[in-house]
Amino acid sequence: MSFLTGKITKMSVELTNPVTYHFHLGEEKILANSLLGEKIRFRFTGEIRCIQCDRKISKSFQQGFCFPCFKRLNECNLCNIHPEKCRFYEGVCNNDDWAHAHCGKEHAVYLANSSGIKVGITRNSHIPSRWIDQGASQGLVIARVQNRYQSGLVEVAIKQYVADKTNWRAMLKSENSIQNLTSKREELLTLAKSKLSPILERFSDDIQFVSSEEATRIHYPILEYPKKITTFDLDKNPVVEGTLLGLKGQYLILDTGVILVRKFAGYCLQWG
Repeated sequence: MSFLTGKITKMSVELTNPVTYHFHLGEEKILANSLLGEKIRFRFTGEIRCIQCDRKISKSFQQGFCFPCFKRLNECNLCNIHPEKCRFYEGVCNNDDWAHAHCGKEHAVYLANSSGIKVGITRNSHIPSRWIDQGASQGLVIARVQNRYQSGLVEVAIKQYVADKTNWRAMLKSENSIQNLTSKREELLTLAKSKLSPILERFSDDIQFVSSEEATRIHYPILEYPKKITTFDLDKNPVVEGTLLGLKGQYLILDTGVILVRKFAGYCLQWG
C-alpha cells in the first residue's frame, strides 16, 4: 500500500463482530481492520475533487461537493437537515432529480445509543450502516414510513423528549453502557402520543410503529480509547501519522489524534 494516491470517500462498513471497515482511496479499497496496531501515514496533496462531478475545486461544501453541485443537488437542500420540510411529498421535485431516488423511498425512525440515546431517521436500506456511521453501540427501529417527509414529522414529535444528535467527543472516549431501547421506545411513544396523533390521522396507512424487533448490538474494532480528543485538520496540517488504535463511526482513532474521514471526502491523499 506504499505511496498510493487518490481521492478519499467515506469508509464503507459491514456489520460483523467487530464492524468491518474499508478505507477508500481512489480505486483502492483498504481493509482498515488489518492495520490496527500498525503505524499509518497519509498526506493531503492539496488537491480536492468534487465527489459528484469530479471537478477540481479549492473548497468543498457539505462534505465533498463543489459549489455548483452543492446548489443544484437536492441532497444538499435544507430539507436534508430538516426532513420535516421535505417537499417531495408536495410533488414539486423534478422526476429525474435526487429526491425521487431517495426521499420517496421507505424510511425508518430509530433509536440509537451513541453518546446516549437519540432519535434519528434513515432510509431502510441504510440500516445498520447509519448506526455504525454514528458510532452507536445499539440501534432499534421504532417506526417504518413511506417517505422522508413522514419520517421527519415523526422524528420532530419524538425529539422533544430525547436528543437527536450525537456528542462525538463522548462517543469516541468510551464504549457506551448498554441501554434498554425497547423500554425507552415505549416511554417515548407514550410521551409523544398527543403530538403523534395528528400525524397518524393524516398518514394512517403509511406509518407503522414497530414493536417486534430487538435492538441490534454493534461492536467496534478498538484496541484503546483516547483519553484526550485531539483532531486532525488536513486544511491546517496536511500530514496524518500515528499508530491506528481503533475505528468508530467514520473516525480513525490514532495514538496522535482522531480524524473524521467523511469530513474530508474529495481530498486527494498520498498513502504511505
